[in-house]
Amino acid sequence: MSAIAVIDIGKTNAKLALVDPESLDEIAVLTRPNTVRPGPPWPHFDTEGHWRFLPDGLRALNAQHPVSAISITTHGACAALLDEQGNLAAPILDYEHDGPDTCRRAYDALRPPFAQTGSPSLGAGLNLGAQIFWQFREVPELAARVAHVVTYPQYWAFRLTGERACDVTSLGCHTDLWDMSRGQPSDLVARLGLTQKLAKVRKPGDVLGHLHPAIAAHTGLAPDTPVVCGIHDSNASLLPHLLTQNAPFGVISTGTWVVAMAIGGAPVALDEGRDLLVNINALGAPVPSARFMGGREYDLALQGAGGTVTSEGMAQVLQQDIMLLPCLAPGSGPFPDHASRWHGPEPTLGSDTRVAALGFYLALVSAECLRLIGQRGPVIVEGPFGKNRAFLTMLQAASGAEVIRAKGLTGTSQGAALLCGGQPARVGETLAPLDRTTLGQLEGYASRWLQMVRQHP
Repeated sequence: MSAIAVIDIGKTNAKLALVDPESLDEIAVLTRPNTVRPGPPWPHFDTEGHWRFLPDGLRALNAQHPVSAISITTHGACAALLDEQGNLAAPILDYEHDGPDTCRRAYDALRPPFAQTGSPSLGAGLNLGAQIFWQFREVPELAARVAHVVTYPQYWAFRLTGERACDVTSLGCHTDLWDMSRGQPSDLVARLGLTQKLAKVRKPGDVLGHLHPAIAAHTGLAPDTPVVCGIHDSNASLLPHLLTQNAPFGVISTGTWVVAMAIGGAPVALDEGRDLLVNINALGAPVPSARFMGGREYDLALQGAGGTVTSEGMAQVLQQDIMLLPCLAPGSGPFPDHASRWHGPEPTLGSDTRVAALGFYLALVSAECLRLIGQRGPVIVEGPFGKNRAFLTMLQAASGAEVIRAKGLTGTSQGAALLCGGQPARVGETLAPLDRTTLGQLEGYASRWLQMVRQHP
């Protein structure tokens, strides 16, 4: 049986998965941490470590199941600056580095308005344009050394094929570099001197090329194995639902970042100060979106102690009105200026009460994200929070929507595999409605939580 190999570079981990093209199930997975190296010249991603991992992983997985095609998905806020020879002109900046904040005023004078790009002004390097602006100021000779700019999924496609490209979903995710109204690069590209350097914008499913002979020889893959252009990870999660679900509906993609997306939602004015933005999906259409660092907050709250969601833990949280208030990752999400605190007794690390309170918290922030982007219809949850009972239960109550748990733990691999062809089955489990008593308790808790958040930032 042949399989599609998906390269999936997330902010926390780099993954190589084999996906069955018929069922879209992951049949084999290899991972490594996405380690940030300290520099010089700045904190950067370990691209060479990934490159050692990926061809070796392809060779190992191809020995199990012949690979028929390769697709790629990565986190956003990332691009590779290449020199004339195709090498990195500078290490790829970690978007959490605060260097770009040091020239924020000068950058803000250049960036196009939110109405044109759908990109809010974000801190650190979360606006890709801000990264490049700061890097060119930090290393004055860098701008002249850069011959080509490719977005991050296409960097790995370039390493595999030698073909350079950008994709519309990666340029359309809070970069300041894409004009969503005109469907073309924004005015900032010219202001940064990149008009002739930004690689051609391709559709995520375009076949970019075939494997370098050396890569084919090392991995054992056929030299004519197609490599598709690739896609931003949140849009990879969205794609299976775009192809199978009738609008209106919402999707919550969970991981390091929790991204809420509304398809066919109610018209709303997006508030860029609350981490609301417009993504461009794989079909080229704008998607109102909201996000927060839910996976990061989950780790910060548990501090490695873990814990299990139990009915007893959830009941205790409701009885004692134990609440976690936003936010543990300041500067992002719908409550960027709030300082996290506990209301009621703080549960001990490792307790089922703490895990339940955390699940409720993540669901309540997610519900606020959905409200702000005008979500209507059912909500599909994909990723690791799809197996968190406290999260799903509170999301039902707080959003008032039918909640569907998507099949599998990660939609990114499924969506990326779909770029290589095929049609997904409409898969997912619709959660049973809550009984009236439980629903009333949860709705009361959600109302008090939101009132407290609004009163005490």
